[in-house]
Amino acid sequence: MGEWSYIAMLAFVVLASSWLEWVFDLRVYRDPRRLLSTVAIAAPPFLVWDAWAISQGHWFFDRSQMLGIIGPFNIPLEEYLFFVFIPIAAVLTWEGVNAFLALVKKWRSA
Repeated sequence: MGEWSYIAMLAFVVLASSWLEWVFDLRVYRDPRRLLSTVAIAAPPFLVWDAWAISQGHWFFDRSQMLGIIGPFNIPLEEYLFFVFIPIAAVLTWEGVNAFLALVKKWRSA
């Protein structure tokens, strides 16, 4: 069961942020170019950093908490997924906070 730990954490992040899409009608998921550009900007530098740190022995992953699927540059699948889901969750959170603050401002001015 421990091999699902990293995936479970990623699932939690997705669940913890995706409700914002519908509650605030953010339309983040409906703009694939925006999502792809977010991931394309965030993922490469961190994946390069991960690859370098792994190759130097400065960074490692607890294999007992992963599925064991290792991709290019000795980076586990879960780490690749991390750099897809976390930037999307960040955009959802950012937009959700902005939408909430806009509602608060609207309520205060009413």
